[in-house]
Amino acid sequence: MYRALLGFTLVAAATLLLGQAARVVHDWDIGYLNVNRDGYTTRRAIGVNGQLPFPPVYATKGDVLVINVHNSLDVPTSIHAHGLFQKGTSYMDGAGLITQCGIPPGDNFTYEINADQAGTFWIHGHYNHQNVDGLRTPLVIYDTEPAVLDYDEDMLISLEEWYVNEFKVRMEEVLNPLVPFPPPPSFPYGLINGINGNETTPITFVPGKKYRLRVINMSSTEWFKFSLPGHQLQIIEADGIDSVPHSVDGLDLGPGQRYSAVVTARDTDLYNYQYNATLYANFVPFIPGMNPRYYQGLIEYKAGAPVKTFAQTDDRLFVWSDDIILKALDREPVLSVDRTFEWTISSKKYSNNITLAILDDIPFQPPLVPPLFSAFTMGDLALNSTVYGPQTRAHVLRLGEVVEIIVHNPTILDHAMHLHGHAFQVIEYGPSGIPADPEAPPIPVRTFSEWPMRRDTFVVPAFYYAKVRFCADNPGVWMFHCHMDVHFAMGLAVLFVEAPDVLQREQAIPQALIDMCQRQGIVTSGNGAGNLGFNLTGLPPVPN
Repeated sequence: MYRALLGFTLVAAATLLLGQAARVVHDWDIGYLNVNRDGYTTRRAIGVNGQLPFPPVYATKGDVLVINVHNSLDVPTSIHAHGLFQKGTSYMDGAGLITQCGIPPGDNFTYEINADQAGTFWIHGHYNHQNVDGLRTPLVIYDTEPAVLDYDEDMLISLEEWYVNEFKVRMEEVLNPLVPFPPPPSFPYGLINGINGNETTPITFVPGKKYRLRVINMSSTEWFKFSLPGHQLQIIEADGIDSVPHSVDGLDLGPGQRYSAVVTARDTDLYNYQYNATLYANFVPFIPGMNPRYYQGLIEYKAGAPVKTFAQTDDRLFVWSDDIILKALDREPVLSVDRTFEWTISSKKYSNNITLAILDDIPFQPPLVPPLFSAFTMGDLALNSTVYGPQTRAHVLRLGEVVEIIVHNPTILDHAMHLHGHAFQVIEYGPSGIPADPEAPPIPVRTFSEWPMRRDTFVVPAFYYAKVRFCADNPGVWMFHCHMDVHFAMGLAVLFVEAPDVLQREQAIPQALIDMCQRQGIVTSGNGAGNLGFNLTGLPPVPN
């Protein structure tokens, strides 16, 4: 398991005592390498400095995280700090062709990210879904204040799925008009802290000590369940937001989600124990040994001690993490709604025989000019959603407006939905559509209790709706998209253009970002087509 870096922690603590923020600097050379991560297949992947996995990133709240990126790929790249709001620095969000042009091959760019939130996050590629092929690592930002529960040690557990084929090969199958849709399902393997889940190193526990486990699902499609039989987990954080402590048997994480849980070690070292990590997807066939895939690792109290075994129990009887039950520690009241968007997830086969995904009427596709650049350069017209182009599905928000989103999912596929620049209040879940199994028990309506939990990635299960809210207090251009990368690539996304009038007054795009676009022949001003006014000539036609 990754453990807190003692040297880093001491340096950060000394810096805080001096009242100064540290500049935490990393040099990343993003490039290809051939790796065997699952124990079966060697294939091309994307790593950093010739490594995969590459080390997690650690900082302390108040630091400035500096990542100097060199692109050794043969295509553009960008990185996104998932869960960081980038308040006042929307141009550092890293969403390729949305808030920046990609870093071209052979080029360099420096991200300066204000670590003004504490919690468990991750950094991943956000250009052409390069995260799926390995460009992803945990990001932990330590708080300067004590946690709601005391603990002795901090541990990081990253969970990933790993596919035999590169993402572009899988998408070619999905978008091939000459073969039936959908293609046969893929069955990925599970990785724990970047290596084959069957070969992971033990977690070392000392009797009586308390451990904060930061568990991250960095997968691109599938879910993980994580549990430690013989131990209770007290959830204290979800997606970088502190929660009132809540006791569970295990954590259930969709793609992009994170939890912190405090675990108290047993009071004796007579036995070792095992932890369980189950990689699964409800929307692909159940095949023993393929879906789900079960992984176990050792919780070691004493080398050579016997492993305590437990009778097999149906995990449907376990108490799993559930964000509608969690309560935000800061007791933020439920927001009063000013504006509601109600969307239904669907897909459609178009005239070219290609099936695409839809959240808001038509599939998402980036315009020719990154929308953040249009928001900065279109003056008063930036307040009109038309200028961003029809396939951005852009919605312009006023500063301070409280937005409610209701996402219906009357399909057999679960979806993990992520919003850049914000965390949602999780308000309600309920039934949507007609389940495929007529004998399935009815889906209840479930609402928050007292103080709604906030998080940046929520799951809409099959045949459910989800209701969430956020306040538009962060001027910028923010993506709202499915964090299952195949669905995102098929068009399951929209944009929120937040207070562009305030954005123009208070922020400015760094010249280095403008120069990087111009070196690639990408226009950096005007509407989505790079023209004046509402002339969108040059944009690709909307599919029909």
